[in-house]
Amino acid sequence: MSGKYPVLEGAEPFYFEGNHVGILISHGFTGSTQSMFPLGEAYARTGYTVCGPRLKGHGTHYEDMEKTTYQDWIASIEEGFQWLKERCDTIFVTGLSMGGTLTLYMAENHPEIRAIIPINAAVDIPGMNPVRQLEGVRFLDGVGSDIKKPDVKELAYEKTPVQSVKEILTFMDQVRADLHKINCPSLIFVSNEDHVVPPNNSQIIFDEIRSEEKEIHYMKESYHVATLDNDQQIIIEKTLQFIEKNL
Repeated sequence: MSGKYPVLEGAEPFYFEGNHVGILISHGFTGSTQSMFPLGEAYARTGYTVCGPRLKGHGTHYEDMEKTTYQDWIASIEEGFQWLKERCDTIFVTGLSMGGTLTLYMAENHPEIRAIIPINAAVDIPGMNPVRQLEGVRFLDGVGSDIKKPDVKELAYEKTPVQSVKEILTFMDQVRADLHKINCPSLIFVSNEDHVVPPNNSQIIFDEIRSEEKEIHYMKESYHVATLDNDQQIIIEKTLQFIEKNL
């Protein structure tokens, strides 16, 4: 149970024990581990140890999320990181959307992380800024399932808590201000068309991190939830090549 609501089927955290190389995988804002599970499974099949935590307040009900803070989401990722550190010598981090923001946060605060793979990561969403001033409204429409591939649905909340938007705005500001602290190898995935996070976020990240080895891969066939979209296999293959190269 989480709060008063049970965890939705498909939104459970996932753990795969493998070799001494660990991959920490974060889902996004209002989403669930379902969006990242296919990647986790593919990395585990290759032999890696994989951890996909469920961010606090996610994968249950949006009323649970409303009560959480960005510090809670960080704590969920840190817990997964600790689980991997007990088992692995080398750790890579990847995440979608706010999971990408958390990926950047981890690299800013844990220089021992070998390399990162942010996917449609969020550091600046001007369209959300008016929510900072919003009073008396608890929930907005959901932002899930921005997927080009027909008949694919993301397991995400149908409503977005206003309080949670205020939390992610504060968190993005903090992460963006510290991008210069990142100097590990970075493979940045971005969809050319994204209706949730403006694609220029990935260029901001590319420009402001200090990594010597960094590249952007543009995805032409996917919208925001690229991990469930047409480019899923490309993300998996390119990530595995990137990890192999950085071991």
